[in-house]
Amino acid sequence: MKRIWSTSLFIGIVNLGLCSGMASAVSLEALQQGIPTLAPMLESVTPAVVNIRVTKAIPTSNQYLFEGDRIPEELRKYFENVPRSQRRQPFAMGAGSGVIVDSEAGFIVTNHHVIDDAANITVQLNDGRVLEAQLIGSDANTDVALLKVEAEDLVEIELADIDSVHVGDFVVAIGNPFGIGQTVTSGIVSALGRNGLNTDNYEDFIQTDAAINVGNSGGALVDLEGRLIGVNTAIISGNGGSNGIGFAVPADMVGSVIGHLERDGEVRRGMLGVTVSSVTPEVTEALAMTVEQGAVVTSVLPGSAAEQAGLEISDVIVEIDGEAVTSSRELRNIVGLLRRDQDVNLRLYRNGEAMTVSAVIGDQKGAAAIAGVAPAKSGRFRGADLRNIEPDDEITLEAGVMVNEVDPSSRSWAAGLRPGDVIVEVNRQPVSDLDDFNGAIADSSRFTAITAEREDRRVLLLVP
Repeated sequence: MKRIWSTSLFIGIVNLGLCSGMASAVSLEALQQGIPTLAPMLESVTPAVVNIRVTKAIPTSNQYLFEGDRIPEELRKYFENVPRSQRRQPFAMGAGSGVIVDSEAGFIVTNHHVIDDAANITVQLNDGRVLEAQLIGSDANTDVALLKVEAEDLVEIELADIDSVHVGDFVVAIGNPFGIGQTVTSGIVSALGRNGLNTDNYEDFIQTDAAINVGNSGGALVDLEGRLIGVNTAIISGNGGSNGIGFAVPADMVGSVIGHLERDGEVRRGMLGVTVSSVTPEVTEALAMTVEQGAVVTSVLPGSAAEQAGLEISDVIVEIDGEAVTSSRELRNIVGLLRRDQDVNLRLYRNGEAMTVSAVIGDQKGAAAIAGVAPAKSGRFRGADLRNIEPDDEITLEAGVMVNEVDPSSRSWAAGLRPGDVIVEVNRQPVSDLDDFNGAIADSSRFTAITAEREDRRVLLLVP
């Protein structure tokens, strides 16, 4: 069975000695004679990649580990005078990798899962020096952590411009697989923008076939000029070994997270306050749009940054501060790494017309979320029972179609339609009753775009 493995290595309670290895150098003369080699580039880059060792306490309920109340009454008298500092504590040693990104400040980037819950972190440099590392901060949602060491003569790696990276580019992975010491492997960029390994996280992975194994977590993925294009984080494997499918957090995301961690010790995510869905050919047809990619707004949270900026449902966001938005996930990734209270310009299309609005990024109360595909309904419409509005309905609307019931296993439910919703538009055309509704959906193809009133706000639902 296919599994997603993080690429850090835990060695249990055995302390595995790590050694630093260097590939034998090929002379510049050999290179000039036409012998292909990466040695000159690696000589300048490998000193910036470090081995990381962590000590983590192992939670246990073992009653014989000198933990007060867990000691049987008949044995407790023998341990009453044992100082707490001398009580046994089980621990595990872990191994991973890291990359020096600021030699002057001593900053090292690695993966969150490498140092998560670590009691002690040490860094072994390429020249053999072993240093204690301080955790500046980490972010589980991007799997990025920032460490700091105090040392002279450090070597750093420059972060690449991710826009210069293309599928097919040659790349080199550098890390500490299986804790054996620094190792270099090569391959190409297999894909860009990979996501879905963990839908709760902020993902935009670089995929590579360069051999990445357990212990490579936090190591460098560099281009042939020695620039950091990503931080290795995970592999797809059935047994923990390399199958030629590895993933790296891209340099632009790493740089953004580092800025947050250096400033605040955590990522204080900005929120816009919209629910969005990716623009697809079906959505384009349903909403009669001319835009072929972007994030269509399906709901605006009351009181959010989006509402204050004047965003409306059916708006299609295509750009934030000059950065293209091609999907709902891309919007989420961009907004999630912006600072709270940051001013941004959103370029969008509304009713076919391009416009720009300004917004101030909010806090967690203004959630920017992804909607899979949103909801819709009719007299009997794709799992939903609909009816005309009646005089005794406790609503302020006088026109529209009331959603009476929705089958939880139906497409309408999956899209987000709920009992009590009042449908007021179909494919952006007003509907006042069931006759209007049925006439509107008769002209609809695969997707039906439904605008509904819910708790004094409007939501856009896309029902397949």
